[in-house]
Amino acid sequence: MDQQQRQLIKKYLDLILRRKKIIITFFLISIVVGLGVYLRTPKIFQCNSLIKYQRQSVNPTKMSPDDVRSRTRDVVSTISQQITSRTSLEQIIKDFDLYSGARRELPMEDVVEMMRDKHIEITPGKKGDIFEVSYQGADPRKVLRVTNALAAKFIEENLRYRGERASATSAYVKDELSMAKETIDRKEALMRDYKLKYYNEMPDQRQTNMNRLNALQEQLQNAQDSVQDLDRTRILIQEQVSLRKEMLAQAARYAGLGETGELTPQSEDSVRAILQELLSRYTEKHPEVRRLRKRLEKLEQDIASEEGEQAASVSPARHGDLQLEQLQVQLKEIDYQIKRLKEDRVTIQTQIDQYLQWIENGAVREAEWAALSRDYQQLHEHYQALVARNLEAESAEYLEKSQRGSQFKIIDPAHFPEKPFKPDFRKIMLMALALGLGVGGGLAFGLELLDTSFKDPEELENVLGLPVACAIPLINTPDELKRKKIMMIIWTVAFLISSMVVLGLLVYCWQKGLIIL
Repeated sequence: MDQQQRQLIKKYLDLILRRKKIIITFFLISIVVGLGVYLRTPKIFQCNSLIKYQRQSVNPTKMSPDDVRSRTRDVVSTISQQITSRTSLEQIIKDFDLYSGARRELPMEDVVEMMRDKHIEITPGKKGDIFEVSYQGADPRKVLRVTNALAAKFIEENLRYRGERASATSAYVKDELSMAKETIDRKEALMRDYKLKYYNEMPDQRQTNMNRLNALQEQLQNAQDSVQDLDRTRILIQEQVSLRKEMLAQAARYAGLGETGELTPQSEDSVRAILQELLSRYTEKHPEVRRLRKRLEKLEQDIASEEGEQAASVSPARHGDLQLEQLQVQLKEIDYQIKRLKEDRVTIQTQIDQYLQWIENGAVREAEWAALSRDYQQLHEHYQALVARNLEAESAEYLEKSQRGSQFKIIDPAHFPEKPFKPDFRKIMLMALALGLGVGGGLAFGLELLDTSFKDPEELENVLGLPVACAIPLINTPDELKRKKIMMIIWTVAFLISSMVVLGLLVYCWQKGLIIL
């Protein structure tokens, strides 16, 4: 430190010593003023409550009100907005009778706004899942109750919010599922009706139709071959019948009739053959035909009465008649089979035409079915997705109703505030002392500037430009010394009394509980 700096410090110290009375006076005044400001300032108490956002232990689904991607800050922000809404805060104000004076002078909107902006504070903690809720007010009991009420509101609003959201999500998914089910049911009914109407023409029946068509064409060919074979067989049997008739006719001519003109029992087959031959040339009204038919009837009656004898002695002519009948029966059977096969051919041909028509229409049905079922796969996938979402939504709703979801938990409830949050006695007094010392110092410095007397020989040398040879100290007369001594005693007594008064005032306020550190 050089000489100039030492002189500057000495100058300021001399200034403080010369003007110490002003500085001390303003120091004491600042204490009184600070105490008065502290006592007149309304006491504001504050309570804090620590709340933890506890995530659900069960793994959340996509339909859960919050999942693993949701941040605690976002959840707290959402619930905080609900708690600090006008409806919620207005209910709290009415329940605890807060701001009675302000409510008489201001509308409820302003009172709610004042409470929200100035007296409620929600601060996130250092840990991500813990935050702090605080409330400030003049009545410590009300402050405690309101803080606990706000903390409880977090739990209530979270449960209500999550329950409503889960229920709304579940209801929405159910409505979507119902609409999707109606849509897919209509689509399936339309596809079912179309498939039932054109079942045999569907693309997936093409191979079956082709196989059936090939089988029918083979059956038709077999039926045609069978008809041809039966026609050849019928021609052969007809030739045999013709030959047999000729043989029977010749045998009848050689067998002849008896003298009485009556047929013998052994000539029955011959009579039948002659009758058949006559019928091929004459009608039933021909006399010879009528005569032979009567004789044949009489012969049949005689044969019926002598059945045993006739069965034992069958003539070669009778055996030949049975063979002709067998041939005729075969002809009838063949005719019947040919008729049946022709009917089968018509039926098979009809079926072939039908299958050909189905195969030809397959391309048209394929295009129509593709257009009809184009969006069915998307509808089915959407419906399956909605079914899965509905199960998740119901699970999330059940978790919320059973209170197993994420919820807020009060880990440190608010405690009764023993000292006010505002005003801060230390801060006010320090500000008052700083202001008093500043005013006193400033006033002393101002008076020093207005004083034109020289206090230091160096100042005189600087002004006059001449060196100071010697300095004569101030010499007071006895009266002046006596007067100064009296003034010093008065000032000292006044200082002591003022200090004691100020100190007593501080002690009194401390004992009365008016000062809270």
